[in-house]
Amino acid sequence: MGIYIGTQGFPLTTRGKGISASMHRLSELGLNALELDFVHGIYLDEEEINSIAYIARENGIRLSIHAPYYINLCSEDKGVLERSKRRILACARVADVIGADIIAVHTAFYGRYSKEQAYDIIRDNYQDIIDVMNSTGIDVTLGAETMARNTQFGTLDELLRLYKDLNGHVKPYIDFAHIFIRNNGKVDYGYILDTLTAYGIRHINSHFTGIAKRGYRYVDKHTPIGIPPFEPLALDILRRNISITIICESPLLELDALRMRSMIEFIGMEIDEESS
Repeated sequence: MGIYIGTQGFPLTTRGKGISASMHRLSELGLNALELDFVHGIYLDEEEINSIAYIARENGIRLSIHAPYYINLCSEDKGVLERSKRRILACARVADVIGADIIAVHTAFYGRYSKEQAYDIIRDNYQDIIDVMNSTGIDVTLGAETMARNTQFGTLDELLRLYKDLNGHVKPYIDFAHIFIRNNGKVDYGYILDTLTAYGIRHINSHFTGIAKRGYRYVDKHTPIGIPPFEPLALDILRRNISITIICESPLLELDALRMRSMIEFIGMEIDEESS
């Protein structure tokens, strides 16, 4: 299925307004993915939603969605829990119409629960959402994102367990910077790619950005790409022939997305020369 690289939200250099202008700009730049940024709510009207699938096909853009930040599927507050489910379902309905392949979700905080208790609660609440999707004919994959903080649900192991227990309806959405932060400045790209492949995941959805350092600790503040390094990831992707979408979350958006694409192309040429 190949490598897809794009931006979370509209490119900064888009000329004109609206989703059509943004996707045209991505295509013009040679980028082929867009994650609709619904982190503060769904901002598209019905007319735009109904036209996006056609516009994406015309411009060769692979679509995904980022659900609102205000989600906690492990909340003790029933109101928060129900609103969280409604927000995910609202994104799922849009994703189904526009042909987006996945919805990135910041799943939950552990709160006062143990990690095992939190896992059971989260699994059951995701199952409730899946049941509603199935009953209403919505066919979209939910993407539980790897998270940076130790207080948040979202280690790779937790997400792979969820993927297995929920029969693939909730898939790990890999945020490489988050993993780097949570592991105190370490990320083993090859291990992550190999593990996902071993679980039968044929296409990997991911975020990439640079992150900041405060004192001795890395923090979840997006910066231009540099730390963690992108080149080793590009090399591991190409050596393994991985099918992947990489959504750039850097503040430079399309500029850094183009830098990532260039690195992949250059490393790909070097690999081809070595094998010839």
